[in-house]
Formats: sequence, C-alpha cells, structure tokens
Amino acid sequence: MDKELKEILASHRGKPGTLIMVLQEAQVIYGFLPDMVISEIADSLGMSLGVVYGVATFYPQFRFERQGEYTVRVCQGTACYIKGGRPIFEAVVRELGIGLGETTPDFMFTLERVACFGSCALAPVMVVDQAFYGRMTKAKVKRILDLYRSGKLT
Repeated sequence: MDKELKEILASHRGKPGTLIMVLQEAQVIYGFLPDMVISEIADSLGMSLGVVYGVATFYPQFRFERQGEYTVRVCQGTACYIKGGRPIFEAVVRELGIGLGETTPDFMFTLERVACFGSCALAPVMVVDQAFYGRMTKAKVKRILDLYRSGKLT
C-alpha cells in the first residue's frame, strides 16, 4: 500500500459513514479502484469486501479499470441524435478504434455516451473532459482528436 492511500485510510479510521469519501479519494490517487485498493479499504474500515464492492458498484462515478487521460463523451440526447449524434459517435469509434466504455491501448482516450449535456442549441455535441465541442461533423471529430493526440489541446 502506498503512502497516500495509508494517509487517507488513517484519516478516516474509526469514523462511520466515510466509505464513499474514502473511495472517491482513492480513485483520485489511482484513477480507478484496483482490487488491491478495495481490499485495503475494506480491511482498514472493518467492512466486508462485499459491502465495499456493493457501494462502489452502485455509484457510476467509481471505475474499476484504468481510464484514458481524456474522456470523450458524445451526446445521444434527442436534439443531438436528430442532428447527427449517432454518426458522430460512430466517427469517434472509428477514429479511436474502441467501443463504448473502452479505453485506447495507449490509455489516452476513454469513450462514453451521454443522454444529454443540455446544450441542444449546439447539437450534435462532443465533450472531451470539460471542453465542449458543438455542431460536430465527422471531419471535426478527426481534427479535434488529432489535436489532443499532438498535445496541442489539453
């Protein structure tokens, strides 16, 4: 167990109701929740593995596999779908060579689909981490992802 995780666990030891906070802080350190970390959390908080996994799997914010440096989300809400959200999603799939919920082998990108960003006027929308890209086209998908690959966008 590394020093940061030890510090987190020590700061929450004996405090009831801190499991979600501990899981969040651990995920910040590792980017996801490896099995070893789940086990350490359970031992430290005096909980069963089943309880810790039960809580962690209930909330979609928790990840159990390493994610990409950038998370690419493509809106599939009604306005985006009508204005071409599906072909945009398919263009991202082709460009990255991965499917929904997958991460590129170089751990640069993870792909997700979102029901709505609330940016219907900009439909179709793609978001990379916190950066919104509206009125997307297949050509824009390639240009934007290439800029991230080259390090010109972060």
